[in-house]
Amino acid sequence: QVSVVESGGGTVQTGGSTRLSCVVSGNTFRYYCLAWFRQVPGKEREWVGHIDTDEDIRSPDSMKPRFKISGDAAKNTVALQIDNLQPEDTATYYCALKEFMTGCSITKFYSDWGQGTQVTVSS
Repeated sequence: QVSVVESGGGTVQTGGSTRLSCVVSGNTFRYYCLAWFRQVPGKEREWVGHIDTDEDIRSPDSMKPRFKISGDAAKNTVALQIDNLQPEDTATYYCALKEFMTGCSITKFYSDWGQGTQVTVSS
């Protein structure tokens, strides 16, 4: 049974930084992606970035350079560093796992999700 657990988050002032961590246990996939997504109520879940089993890290241009993915896919860990936080970054941030290294930016392809961790940016 796969378990995905996020930690970190909380309330941060505008311009501050935060670091989220994710640990996956029970993963039996040989090739996979570990990703971060975020979601604001009433909106679709948004891809923030991922790392795959080749240790390749990808993220959308809209997230650069403030959002930085790091981790060790072989150890089933991935982290998200967010700098210069803005009020629009307020969201629930989710860690997720999918098998294979294709389609890693697509929300519906992920099979296992964490409970999410809230990041609130106060102005």
